[in-house]
Amino acid sequence: MALSPQITNLVIILGMMQVSKKIPFDDPQVLLGVRILYVVSNLVIFGLYYYIGMKIKSKRDLTTLKYVEPAPMGSGEEPKLVTTTIQEYDSNQVAAQYKQQLMGCAMMAFMHVYMKYTNPLLIQSIIPLKGAFESNLVKVHILGKPAAGELKRPWKAAGGMMNMGQGAPVTDKASVEAAERAGRGGAKEE
Repeated sequence: MALSPQITNLVIILGMMQVSKKIPFDDPQVLLGVRILYVVSNLVIFGLYYYIGMKIKSKRDLTTLKYVEPAPMGSGEEPKLVTTTIQEYDSNQVAAQYKQQLMGCAMMAFMHVYMKYTNPLLIQSIIPLKGAFESNLVKVHILGKPAAGELKRPWKAAGGMMNMGQGAPVTDKASVEAAERAGRGGAKEE
């Protein structure tokens, strides 16, 4: 029985909080080492996403992908039909991962530089790296797993603070046809 990523993240966070209590962050050499670990971790993540982006472009999978994107909860909007290609969809997923990683770096920079917190550097050197290697992009484009079952596009949004209130995309034929008839979206992005 495999543990869910959320449970393993919690275990890692709790464990690293205990470890970080024992690390002498007031020693400049130790602090420099933890900073270097954080930077290297982020460079590995950005390099991984860059490599995945290159693989997506080289595959040029122009298979059409249609799905109904649910409206954000409480917005009063209608669900929107999205018609795209697998290449465009995967490229958008990589761009979203870049943006998420940059936001994490900005938050960490604020917490470390302005608020003088050092303990999160250690945790944020591990959790995002683990998350990147567990992502659907890595499973499909690096590990070569077939895009079927849980890996069938469109992928469910990972549960997080930014995705709260957003349902999973719907791909069944009846929902797609109903959205096409209603005229909600459907313009193919080139």
